[in-house]
Amino acid sequence: MPDTAAIQTAPGSAPQPALTLYYHPLASFCHKVLIALYENGTDFDKRIINVGEDADRAELTAMWPICKFPVIRDHERLRDIPETSIIIEYLDRHFPGPQPMIPADWDAALDVRLWDRFFDNYVQVPVQTIVTGHLTGMQCDRTKERTKLKTAYKMIEKRMASRAWMSGEHFSMADCAAAPALFYAATLLPFPEEYTNLQSYFERLVLRPSVQRVLEESKPYFSLYPFVAGIPERFL
Repeated sequence: MPDTAAIQTAPGSAPQPALTLYYHPLASFCHKVLIALYENGTDFDKRIINVGEDADRAELTAMWPICKFPVIRDHERLRDIPETSIIIEYLDRHFPGPQPMIPADWDAALDVRLWDRFFDNYVQVPVQTIVTGHLTGMQCDRTKERTKLKTAYKMIEKRMASRAWMSGEHFSMADCAAAPALFYAATLLPFPEEYTNLQSYFERLVLRPSVQRVLEESKPYFSLYPFVAGIPERFL
Protein backbone atom coordinates (compact mmCIF):
# COMPACT_ATOMS: atom_id res chain seq x y z
CA MET A 1 0.00 0.00 0.00
CA PRO A 2 1.48 3.38 -0.96
CA ASP A 3 2.66 5.68 1.80
CA THR A 4 0.32 8.69 1.64
CA ALA A 5 3.00 10.81 3.28
CA ALA A 6 5.18 10.24 0.26
CA ILE A 7 2.83 12.16 -1.98
CA GLN A 8 2.74 15.28 0.15
CA THR A 9 4.53 18.26 -1.40
CA ALA A 10 6.26 21.25 0.10
CA PRO A 11 4.47 24.62 -0.09
CA GLY A 12 4.95 26.21 -3.49
CA SER A 13 6.30 23.03 -5.11
CA ALA A 14 4.60 21.27 -8.01
CA PRO A 15 2.24 18.50 -6.87
CA GLN A 16 3.30 14.95 -7.57
CA PRO A 17 1.24 13.28 -10.30
CA ALA A 18 -1.50 11.02 -9.01
CA LEU A 19 -0.16 8.14 -11.10
CA THR A 20 3.11 6.23 -11.30
CA LEU A 21 3.73 3.76 -14.11
CA TYR A 22 6.00 0.81 -13.31
CA TYR A 23 7.33 -0.36 -16.65
CA HIS A 24 10.28 -0.86 -18.98
CA PRO A 25 10.82 1.29 -22.12
CA LEU A 26 11.57 -1.73 -24.32
CA ALA A 27 8.52 -3.82 -23.38
CA SER A 28 5.77 -3.93 -25.99
CA PHE A 29 2.95 -4.28 -23.47
CA CYS A 30 4.28 -1.21 -21.67
CA HIS A 31 4.21 0.65 -24.98
CA LYS A 32 0.49 -0.04 -25.21
CA VAL A 33 -0.24 1.76 -21.93
CA LEU A 34 2.22 4.57 -22.65
CA ILE A 35 0.45 5.29 -25.93
CA ALA A 36 -2.89 5.62 -24.11
CA LEU A 37 -1.33 7.95 -21.52
CA TYR A 38 0.33 10.12 -24.16
CA GLU A 39 -2.79 10.23 -26.33
CA ASN A 40 -4.69 12.03 -23.58
CA GLY A 41 -1.82 14.00 -22.08
CA THR A 42 -2.27 12.25 -18.74
CA ASP A 43 0.13 13.41 -16.03
CA PHE A 44 2.13 10.56 -14.51
CA ASP A 45 5.50 9.59 -13.11
CA LYS A 46 7.63 6.74 -14.44
CA ARG A 47 9.46 4.03 -12.57
CA ILE A 48 11.61 1.78 -14.76
CA ILE A 49 11.67 -1.79 -13.50
CA ASN A 50 14.58 -4.09 -14.34
CA VAL A 51 13.32 -7.58 -13.57
CA GLY A 52 16.92 -8.79 -13.53
CA GLU A 53 17.49 -6.80 -10.35
CA ASP A 54 16.31 -8.42 -7.11
CA ALA A 55 15.15 -5.14 -5.58
CA ASP A 56 13.12 -4.21 -8.65
CA ARG A 57 11.55 -7.66 -8.86
CA ALA A 58 10.61 -7.46 -5.20
CA GLU A 59 9.06 -4.03 -5.68
CA LEU A 60 6.99 -5.20 -8.65
CA THR A 61 6.00 -8.46 -6.94
CA ALA A 62 4.74 -6.52 -3.91
CA MET A 63 2.29 -4.71 -6.18
CA TRP A 64 1.40 -7.61 -8.47
CA PRO A 65 2.58 -11.08 -7.38
CA ILE A 66 2.51 -12.31 -10.98
CA CYS A 67 5.56 -10.00 -11.38
CA LYS A 68 4.70 -8.68 -14.82
CA PHE A 69 4.69 -5.08 -15.93
CA PRO A 70 3.20 -2.64 -16.55
CA VAL A 71 1.47 -1.79 -13.28
CA ILE A 72 0.10 1.66 -12.58
CA ARG A 73 -0.23 3.03 -9.04
CA ASP A 74 -3.05 5.44 -8.27
CA HIS A 75 -1.79 7.43 -5.29
CA GLU A 76 -5.13 9.13 -4.73
CA ARG A 77 -7.17 5.93 -4.46
CA LEU A 78 -4.30 3.85 -3.05
CA ARG A 79 -4.69 1.23 -5.75
CA ASP A 80 -2.25 -0.72 -7.93
CA ILE A 81 -3.71 -1.62 -11.31
CA PRO A 82 -2.11 -4.40 -13.42
CA GLU A 83 -2.81 -5.72 -16.91
CA THR A 84 -2.70 -3.40 -19.91
CA SER A 85 -6.34 -3.46 -20.96
CA ILE A 86 -7.52 -3.04 -17.37
CA ILE A 87 -5.12 -0.11 -16.90
CA ILE A 88 -6.48 1.67 -19.97
CA GLU A 89 -10.07 1.04 -18.89
CA TYR A 90 -9.18 2.41 -15.46
CA LEU A 91 -7.63 5.51 -16.97
CA ASP A 92 -10.72 6.08 -19.10
CA ARG A 93 -12.89 5.93 -16.00
CA HIS A 94 -10.84 7.83 -13.42
CA PHE A 95 -8.45 9.97 -15.52
CA PRO A 96 -10.42 10.65 -18.71
CA GLY A 97 -8.91 12.72 -21.49
CA PRO A 98 -10.36 14.38 -24.56
CA GLN A 99 -10.33 11.13 -26.54
CA PRO A 100 -11.91 8.08 -24.83
CA MET A 101 -9.98 4.90 -25.47
CA ILE A 102 -13.19 2.84 -25.08
CA PRO A 103 -16.40 4.20 -26.65
CA ALA A 104 -19.47 4.80 -24.52
CA ASP A 105 -21.66 2.81 -26.90
CA TRP A 106 -21.78 -0.82 -25.73
CA ASP A 107 -21.49 -2.48 -29.14
CA ALA A 108 -18.67 -0.15 -30.21
CA ALA A 109 -16.88 -0.79 -26.92
CA LEU A 110 -17.21 -4.55 -27.41
CA ASP A 111 -15.59 -4.26 -30.84
CA VAL A 112 -12.68 -2.29 -29.37
CA ARG A 113 -12.21 -4.90 -26.65
CA LEU A 114 -12.32 -7.72 -29.22
CA TRP A 115 -9.55 -6.25 -31.36
CA ASP A 116 -7.56 -5.27 -28.30
CA ARG A 117 -7.56 -8.92 -27.26
CA PHE A 118 -6.79 -9.95 -30.84
CA PHE A 119 -3.55 -7.98 -30.90
CA ASP A 120 -2.53 -9.06 -27.41
CA ASN A 121 -3.25 -12.76 -27.91
CA TYR A 122 -2.61 -13.39 -31.60
CA VAL A 123 0.17 -10.94 -32.41
CA GLN A 124 1.93 -10.10 -29.14
CA VAL A 125 1.92 -13.64 -27.74
CA PRO A 126 3.47 -15.32 -30.82
CA VAL A 127 6.16 -12.62 -30.88
CA GLN A 128 6.90 -13.05 -27.19
CA THR A 129 7.01 -16.83 -27.56
CA ILE A 130 9.68 -16.54 -30.24
CA VAL A 131 11.67 -13.91 -28.35
CA THR A 132 11.49 -15.77 -25.04
CA GLY A 133 12.53 -19.01 -26.73
CA HIS A 134 15.52 -17.26 -28.24
CA LEU A 135 16.59 -15.67 -24.95
CA THR A 136 16.13 -18.74 -22.77
CA GLY A 137 17.05 -21.50 -25.21
CA MET A 138 13.66 -23.15 -24.63
CA GLN A 139 12.19 -25.18 -27.46
CA CYS A 140 9.95 -23.03 -29.63
CA ASP A 141 8.23 -23.96 -32.88
CA ARG A 142 8.95 -20.74 -34.75
CA THR A 143 7.16 -21.97 -37.85
CA LYS A 144 3.99 -22.45 -35.82
CA GLU A 145 4.24 -18.99 -34.24
CA ARG A 146 4.94 -17.32 -37.58
CA THR A 147 1.93 -19.11 -39.05
CA LYS A 148 -0.19 -17.47 -36.33
CA LEU A 149 1.24 -14.10 -37.35
CA LYS A 150 0.47 -14.81 -41.01
CA THR A 151 -3.14 -15.51 -40.08
CA ALA A 152 -3.31 -12.31 -38.04
CA TYR A 153 -1.80 -10.28 -40.89
CA LYS A 154 -4.39 -11.67 -43.30
CA MET A 155 -7.24 -10.74 -40.97
CA ILE A 156 -5.91 -7.20 -40.45
CA GLU A 157 -5.42 -6.73 -44.19
CA LYS A 158 -9.06 -7.63 -44.83
CA ARG A 159 -10.42 -5.53 -41.98
CA MET A 160 -8.46 -2.39 -42.88
CA ALA A 161 -9.68 -2.29 -46.47
CA SER A 162 -12.27 0.38 -45.67
CA ARG A 163 -11.25 1.96 -42.36
CA ALA A 164 -8.58 4.21 -40.91
CA TRP A 165 -8.53 2.83 -37.36
CA MET A 166 -9.12 -0.64 -36.05
CA SER A 167 -12.50 0.01 -34.43
CA GLY A 168 -14.73 2.86 -35.48
CA GLU A 169 -13.71 6.29 -36.70
CA HIS A 170 -11.40 7.19 -33.83
CA PHE A 171 -8.12 5.97 -32.37
CA SER A 172 -8.92 3.60 -29.50
CA MET A 173 -7.51 1.02 -27.11
CA ALA A 174 -7.43 -1.43 -30.03
CA ASP A 175 -4.96 0.84 -31.83
CA CYS A 176 -2.91 1.24 -28.65
CA ALA A 177 -2.55 -2.54 -28.70
CA ALA A 178 -1.90 -2.71 -32.44
CA ALA A 179 1.03 -0.29 -32.61
CA PRO A 180 3.59 -2.15 -30.46
CA ALA A 181 2.30 -5.56 -31.52
CA LEU A 182 2.81 -4.83 -35.21
CA PHE A 183 6.08 -2.98 -34.63
CA TYR A 184 7.74 -5.99 -33.03
CA ALA A 185 5.94 -8.57 -35.18
CA ALA A 186 7.37 -6.99 -38.33
CA THR A 187 10.89 -7.58 -37.00
CA LEU A 188 10.20 -11.32 -37.06
CA LEU A 189 7.90 -11.54 -40.05
CA PRO A 190 7.83 -8.57 -42.45
CA PHE A 191 4.44 -7.58 -43.80
CA PRO A 192 3.72 -9.17 -47.20
CA GLU A 193 4.22 -6.66 -50.04
CA GLU A 194 0.70 -7.27 -51.32
CA TYR A 195 -0.86 -6.38 -47.95
CA THR A 196 -1.15 -2.69 -48.70
CA ASN A 197 -3.99 -2.10 -46.21
CA LEU A 198 -1.93 -3.52 -43.36
CA GLN A 199 1.10 -1.49 -44.40
CA SER A 200 -0.94 1.73 -44.65
CA TYR A 201 -2.46 1.10 -41.23
CA PHE A 202 0.97 0.55 -39.71
CA GLU A 203 2.19 3.82 -41.23
CA ARG A 204 -0.74 5.69 -39.70
CA LEU A 205 0.10 4.16 -36.35
CA VAL A 206 3.79 5.06 -36.36
CA LEU A 207 3.03 8.61 -37.50
CA ARG A 208 0.80 9.11 -34.47
CA PRO A 209 2.60 11.53 -32.08
CA SER A 210 1.95 9.26 -29.09
CA VAL A 211 3.50 6.27 -30.88
CA GLN A 212 6.43 8.33 -32.14
CA ARG A 213 7.15 9.44 -28.59
CA VAL A 214 7.11 5.87 -27.29
CA LEU A 215 9.45 4.68 -30.04
CA GLU A 216 11.79 7.60 -29.48
CA GLU A 217 12.01 6.77 -25.77
CA SER A 218 12.75 3.14 -26.66
CA LYS A 219 15.75 3.93 -28.88
CA PRO A 220 18.39 3.69 -26.13
CA TYR A 221 17.16 0.17 -25.33
CA PHE A 222 16.67 -1.32 -28.80
CA SER A 223 20.17 -2.80 -28.71
CA LEU A 224 18.92 -5.15 -25.97
CA TYR A 225 16.27 -6.59 -28.28
CA PRO A 226 17.59 -9.88 -29.74
CA PHE A 227 16.07 -9.21 -33.17
CA VAL A 228 17.19 -5.58 -33.40
CA ALA A 229 18.48 -6.28 -36.92
CA GLY A 230 14.85 -6.46 -38.00
CA ILE A 231 14.02 -2.93 -36.83
CA PRO A 232 14.01 -0.52 -39.80
CA GLU A 233 16.75 2.08 -39.78
CA ARG A 234 14.23 4.93 -39.57
CA PHE A 235 13.32 3.85 -36.02
CA LEU A 236 16.90 3.56 -34.77
